[in-house]
Amino acid sequence: MADSTPALKSTLRADLTAAMKDKDALRLATLRMILAAVQTEEVSGKEARELTDDEVLKVLAKESKKRGEAAEVYTEAGRGELAAKERAEAQIIDAYLPTPLTDAELADVADTAIAQVAEELGERPGPRQMGQVMKAATALAAGKADGSRVSKAVKDRL
Repeated sequence: MADSTPALKSTLRADLTAAMKDKDALRLATLRMILAAVQTEEVSGKEARELTDDEVLKVLAKESKKRGEAAEVYTEAGRGELAAKERAEAQIIDAYLPTPLTDAELADVADTAIAQVAEELGERPGPRQMGQVMKAATALAAGKADGSRVSKAVKDRL
């Protein structure tokens, strides 16, 4: 029987084992946290299921964002050492995420999404069709940009 575990999850597990062997405490703790978050996501809902690589990426993006927000809070509170730890964790998580889109690439995504919706509607979408355009743009960005950046790019174009 073939292993049905998504490739990204297998990579995370292999890296966890490597971190144990290397005695890399920060990396080990971060990978354990990530895998725990993935597992929590898998058992949430009505029945347990295996997450796809895309779903694992969403969990990773969410965890990375949490670390960034926590680092900001710690910095404002004058707790530099805690902020540095959160940033270090975020860097480890970010290594598994796809390279974020540049602003120019994001503008192209927004234009493409607008063109797709225009084709469906038969006319150029306006601000009232923002939801349809966002749905298309989010699919095109596929985890390479967070929702607020996608939303801003689409708003700027409509």
